[in-house]
Amino acid sequence: MTDSPEQQRPLVTRRRLRTALTRLPQWWPLPVCVVLGAASGLSYGLLATPQYESTSYAMAVAEDETNPAAALGFAQSYGRLVTSDATLSYAQGAAGEPMRALRSQVRSETSPDSPMIAVTGTSDKPGKAADIANAVIEAVIVSSGHVSKDTGVKLIKFTHAMKPDQPVSPSVPLGTAVGAAAGGLLGGLVLLVRPRRTERAVSAPVPAPAAAEGHAPAEERELVR
Repeated sequence: MTDSPEQQRPLVTRRRLRTALTRLPQWWPLPVCVVLGAASGLSYGLLATPQYESTSYAMAVAEDETNPAAALGFAQSYGRLVTSDATLSYAQGAAGEPMRALRSQVRSETSPDSPMIAVTGTSDKPGKAADIANAVIEAVIVSSGHVSKDTGVKLIKFTHAMKPDQPVSPSVPLGTAVGAAAGGLLGGLVLLVRPRRTERAVSAPVPAPAAAEGHAPAEERELVR
């Protein structure tokens, strides 16, 4: 029983597709991945909302009878408190953002060699990024002032966050280049791990040697006996 033409059509399509793929060169995944990566990077650069960053700095200062080396340790501790709930809840009013949003819009950095704290605010608006950084650094400074008599260390503002001029998110050309590079890397990995196509040698069947005249095969001799 043969299949109908409608049932054979998907099978014929798969065979044609398989034949077309076998005719492609071995390195075809590389340009395909490069084009797809460049298209993805271009789309991201065109559709993604630009992000801005602004940073403010505070410095830990030891008071009169406190060892100056203690300021470095307290700077590390206050840097960890930048993203705490107590700090963000105090800063959310001045920042104009709810505490839940501030968790993803604020980050802090400290140096092992300097009692400096850097607070960076991120937003899709330049002025908002500066407001977030300044509000959070002020909250940390106020918190440190409440315990400065006990710790002997206080924080002072070192620089004020300014409105950024350019976004930190990648531009369209940069996003396209990064996407193409990532696609090229992926295509190279595909070429390394994919099985290589081997040419099958076609050989004609070799006939078995004919039995000599007067000598029957072993099986026939056994049957004759």
